[in-house]
Parts: sequence; C-alpha cells; structure tokens
Amino acid sequence: MIISASRRTDIPTYYSEWLFNRLKEEYVLVRNPMNMYQISRINLSPDVVDGIVFWTKNPVPMLGRLSELDRYNCYFQFTLNAYDKDVEPHIPSKNHIIIPAFQKLSQMIGREKVIWRYDPIFFNDRYTMEYHCRYFKVLAEKLGDYTEKCTISFLDLYRNTVRNTQPLKIQQETRAQQFEIMQRFSDIAKERGFYIDTCAEALEFDKLGISHAQCIDRRRFERIGKCKLAIDKDSNQRTKCGCAASIDIGTYNTCKNGCLYCYANYSQRTVIKNTQIHNPASPLLFGEIGANDVIKERKVTSCKEYQMTLFDF
Repeated sequence: MIISASRRTDIPTYYSEWLFNRLKEEYVLVRNPMNMYQISRINLSPDVVDGIVFWTKNPVPMLGRLSELDRYNCYFQFTLNAYDKDVEPHIPSKNHIIIPAFQKLSQMIGREKVIWRYDPIFFNDRYTMEYHCRYFKVLAEKLGDYTEKCTISFLDLYRNTVRNTQPLKIQQETRAQQFEIMQRFSDIAKERGFYIDTCAEALEFDKLGISHAQCIDRRRFERIGKCKLAIDKDSNQRTKCGCAASIDIGTYNTCKNGCLYCYANYSQRTVIKNTQIHNPASPLLFGEIGANDVIKERKVTSCKEYQMTLFDF
C-alpha cells in the first residue's frame, strides 16, 4: 500500500505534528469525502506501508523531524511556482524560505526523493509566456542540483477554480502556447541537469522528449526501497493520470495556503471552521468521532514482491 499525504491538503505545512503522531501510533482515521459519516481506519505500520508520497509547498515544519520517517520509504512532491501573493497568498517568501527549504530537504534525503512541481501553469496579463520562462529559468538555476525532474501541468478549470480565479482574468492557452512553453522549459531543464514530465495532460509532448508523469510512482518506490511492487494504476484518478494506486489520508477544505487555483478547497469559510477544530492528537485530521459515525477497518497489505532477478535494479 502507498499512502498519499496528500492531494487534498498540505499536511507537511499545517499538520506535520498530527502526521508524526499517526505514524507513531501506526493508524489513521479518514472520512469518506462522499459520505462524512463513513470513516476508514487505515493501518500505517511499516509492515504494510510500501511508501508515502508527501505533497507540499512548504516542508519546513517537518525538517527537524525527518528521522521519524526512517522506517518508511518516501519522497516529496514539492510545488514551487513563480506566482506572487495575488495567486498564492499564504506561501512564505520563495527566496528566503521556500527555495532554501527545497535545497535543505534535498541535501537531507537525496535529490531523487524531491520532485519539483511547477504547476499549474496559466496565462494572464501579468503571468505571460515570457514571465513563466524567465522565472522558470531563475528557479531552475537554484533547484537544478537538488532534483532529478520537474513535473508540469496546465490549469484545469474546475467549478470552484473558475470562481476563485475570476480576479486573475485568466486567458485560455492555445495548443501552440502549450508546445512553446514545454519546449522552452525542456531546454532550460536540460541545461541544468534535470528533465521534464507532465501531470495528467491530454496532449502528447513525446517529440519534445517529454513523457507523462507518474506522480505516485511505483518505479521510484522500487528504486528507493530496492524491492519490486505489485501495484496497479489508480483507477480512481483521471484517465490521463499515470499514478499508481494509493490511499489518501488528507481531507478537503483544510488547506490554509489559499492558492486561488486550488481544486481541494470549496469554501474558505469551511476551511476556517475545519482548521479551528484540528487536534494533533486526534486520529482524524479535524474534529472528533461522532455518535453517527461508522468506523470500518480498511483491508490493506504490502505489495512487495521479494523474488527479484539480477536485472530488476
């Protein structure tokens, strides 16, 4: 089993104490996003957890406690964009905090375990083609030695995303613009010693040497853990998503980053309400178990295959 922590919220930034408590107690309770009264109890023992993928824009709260992850194979999906406070209002200074954190994290755990994400890309009067290319190059110069690849995607306009991004007056990019920026980004990446792939994009960029990403990456875990994993593609994700199956332990409407393009927050009022009842000692990310809640143990097993060949790694 692979744990995703989390596509739904920034656990490393806001809930790292809760996370370390869950790993120490080796279980977590997760509400079903489609039925909040249904709760899954998920075993987090290293015996069944084959890997953990952390999704974050700021891992600083975790850096002093990374040794507590030694029992687990893990890597980070680290989003670092060139947007300002008009888009990402609660992200600390990129120059003074986030870029140094990326570098420090990579130095501590290895560049193969820190994936840079530059996503989502959108265009408007301020964030133009030239803007993205200029600042992607600046970031690449600072991050190139600290990662193996950068995963890129274009903005998907979900209903709440359309509402939240209205002040930005986003201009729908053309196919030609997508190919141009991918070509330019790929050239920059090659100069700095890393490569580009794309997250759940319909367009094929193979002729640019750019493939589809697997953000929950079975092969990366096999490489990190030096063990084959029998894990299928995640059937619950979008068709173009290449991720391996995983269990997400986050909750929607709990991320305080406030990024306007975010699909995981539907209501800022709900975010405030939920975060106010967060208890780091609770097995739930927010709130407590109620009288109407039904808790069921989710059946999970390790997917490791111990019979290897000479050519596996």
